[in-house]
Order: sequence, then structure tokens, then C-alpha cells
Amino acid sequence: MAAMAAMTLSKDARDFIDDDRLTGLLAGPPADPVRVREIIAKALAKQALAVEETAQLLRAGTPELIEEIFEAARELKRTVYGNRIVLFAPLYIGNECVNDCRYCGFKRSNVDVVRRTLSPEEIRAQVEALENRGHKRLILVFGEHPSYDARFIADSVRTVYATKVGQGSIRRVNINAAPLDVEGFRIVKEAGIGTYQVFHETYHHATYAAMHPAGTRKGDYLHRLDALDRAFQGGIDDVGIGALFGLYDWRFEVLGLVSHALHLQERFGVGPHTISFPRLRTASGVTLENEQPVSDADFKRVIAVLRLSVPYTGLILTAREPAALRREVMKLGCSQIDAGSRIEIGAYTEAGDAQQMEREQFTLGDIRPLDVVMRELMQDGYIPSFCTACYRLGRTGEHFMEFSIPGFIKNFCTPNALSTLTEYLVDYASPETRAAGEKLIREEVDKLPDEKIKKELIGKLEQIRSTDERDLYF
Repeated sequence: MAAMAAMTLSKDARDFIDDDRLTGLLAGPPADPVRVREIIAKALAKQALAVEETAQLLRAGTPELIEEIFEAARELKRTVYGNRIVLFAPLYIGNECVNDCRYCGFKRSNVDVVRRTLSPEEIRAQVEALENRGHKRLILVFGEHPSYDARFIADSVRTVYATKVGQGSIRRVNINAAPLDVEGFRIVKEAGIGTYQVFHETYHHATYAAMHPAGTRKGDYLHRLDALDRAFQGGIDDVGIGALFGLYDWRFEVLGLVSHALHLQERFGVGPHTISFPRLRTASGVTLENEQPVSDADFKRVIAVLRLSVPYTGLILTAREPAALRREVMKLGCSQIDAGSRIEIGAYTEAGDAQQMEREQFTLGDIRPLDVVMRELMQDGYIPSFCTACYRLGRTGEHFMEFSIPGFIKNFCTPNALSTLTEYLVDYASPETRAAGEKLIREEVDKLPDEKIKKELIGKLEQIRSTDERDLYF
């Protein structure tokens, strides 16, 4: 059996989360509306907010002031990301785990869960099923177990990239897996991964200790917090952070996420590529006490405040949330969603319409097919995008920040989104979705301000429609 990654820390590792300080920033009377509006103006100027400024937004006390925050988040979403929504799907590779996280259906003490690890042949079958639905971007999910070492993760990534069926191919493979050591991160980087996600779950120390028993690998707070520092030292410059909302005060977790983003920016010159904010969901074998559920109203505030605090970080809205709520909150600043998602091991070829609790980490709120989700997005005026051009052209990490902060990246994003959307419409879409998509494409092409880019894009779209040429990007 392979060995677990060494429990080493990065050079100069430190615990940068000060519970007392963050708690203190949230204490006191409602924030001064004048100060809140000053902070909103700073965010709209596309400047990242300090933790203290984020706390002021969280302390906004009146419905009118909260609505101003919402409207600012909507505006920032429009100006930075336009009307594009990037789509991906999760692919669970294995659910063996040495940890015993209280909230997780895959915890080692759950005797009801069906344990399984996909073989290379089974991975290929899952990928073919996803490609036949039109997916181009995946995130591979692994438990923490000796079987899932860096080389196993890297081999799984290579298997995904090598699997092609018809016009289908996976162009970006992201990873959600347990922390590695620096050498392990180098190994998975060499396999061509995109973003490496490690979620801290809860930044509150006492809650973290209660959720992750002492003596387990995940029970080491600093080792987990330091994971992405080691990823940067291993050459990975695209990382994702996240917290599981519902374990502790949602406002504290927002400050924890912003603190983490600022730490990475200060130490490595670039913050996280994405932030995720999933809410606690029902899971097989899980009974929790002292949950702190996040209402839909507060969930909207989570998204809006994060959007204003970290203007150039992608926000991921997961299928944990029900479809109606996803549709409502997307406009507050989300830039990526998963769609057509299943989280049971082997689910894309074996599962029926019903979720199977004993085979999944938690329950999903939106299991609609990709085609249905894309049609609704387009009917709501969004451009569904599978674009991966930036990653192939080196516009990642610090380089991505250099392009995106001045706004240069916007000259490429809409054309690339329309190109990948056209691929989907031609190769996979239902007649209803194709009709909605072609209408949207005509409207979006007409709006392009640069006549040279518009002419070139029209040529690329016609090439996709009339030939087998694919993956044409700017």
C-alpha cells in the first residue's frame, strides 16, 4: 500500500487565524452606514477589502443597507465577470478515509457507507459518460487514505485527460483532496492539474477541534491551514479555499475565508483562484449537535460580502443548494457552478434518478441534467461557459491577476465562452436548448465592441458548426 503524505509544514508556517480578533471585529453595534458605503465604493473600484472592512459589511444592520450591499455585489459581478457562468462536474474517485469528521458521510466510523475506489477502467467509463453529456471541466474528489497518494491522484488525472469519446474531451481537471507535502504537490502539478482545492471547513479553532477528533490527520489545525502554502511551494499557483457553513457562526467563517485569501496574496503574490461556501447538508450516518444553520437570507449575505471582499476570486455555488435558490443567488456574484452532478462513486453510469444516501458524502439539492441547467441559464441571460483558454495560455496565478485586474481578460472571456457554448449546442444539446443557445449567441455577438474580434469569432463559430474542428479559442 502507498504511504500517506508526510505531516510536514511549509517553511515559516504559522497560524494566521486569531479567533479573538475576528470575534471582536463582529462585536458591537450595527455598522455606521456612512462607513459601509465607503467600503462598498472601495469594492466597486475593484480593490480587495481588509478583514476589518469585511467585518463592517457583515455588521450592516438595516434591510436597506443590506440591499445596497446586494446591489453592489450584482454590479461587481457584471463588471468583472459579465454574464458568464463557468460549468463543471464533480467526479468522486474514492471514499476510503482515515479521518472521522463528524459531519461527513465518508467518515471512517460510518459502517453504513459503501466503500469503493474506481479502477482506471471505471474512471474511463465515468469520464466517457460525462463527455457524452457535454462536460469539459471536472473536479476529482478523493478521501484521505494511503491508497490516494500523490501518484495515485496524478495517475487518475492522466487517465481523465487521456479519455476521449466522439467530440468529447476533458480540458481541465481540478482536484479536491487531502493536504499533501511539497513533493506530493509537485507530483500532481506535473500531471497537469488545474486548481487544487483544500477546504478548511471551519476556521474557528474550538469548533474545528470538535468536528475533527484529535489523533486523526485532519485533526491537526495548522497542518490543514498550511496546506495551500505547501501547494504554492510545490509549484501550484491555482488553489481553491472553502468553508462548510453551518458548523459555526457564518460571519466568522466569512472573515476566516477573507483572512486566508489575504494571507496567500501577501505571501505568494496571488490569492485563491476560487472560494467555495457550501452549506451543511444531510448525510448518511451523521447526527450533529450544536449546528448553526445558515438561513437563505444569510446565505445571500455570505455570497454578496465575499463578492465585494475579493473582487477577482471566483465564487463557486454548488449543487448542494436547491435549483430555485441557485437561480436566485447566482446574480449576487457567483462565477462557477456544477451541473448535472452526482456524488455517489460510479454514479454517472450506475445511478438512477434517486440519490443513494449510503453511497454519497452528503445529499444534493439540484440533480437536474446538464442540458436543463444550461437552458435555464440561457433563458436567464447567462452564457454557460466551458472555457479553459487561460490555463492553456499561461494566464494563471500571478499572471492571471496581471491580466484580470486591468480588465484585459474581458476581451477574451466572452468570445471563448461563446465558442465552447457553440460546441455544446452542436454536439450535445437538445433541440430546445440549442434554439435558446443560438438566440443567445446572436445577441451576444452583436454586442461585442471590437469588430476585429467579432469577425474572427463569427468565423470560429461557423467552423465549429460546419466541421469537426473544436477547442478554438482566443
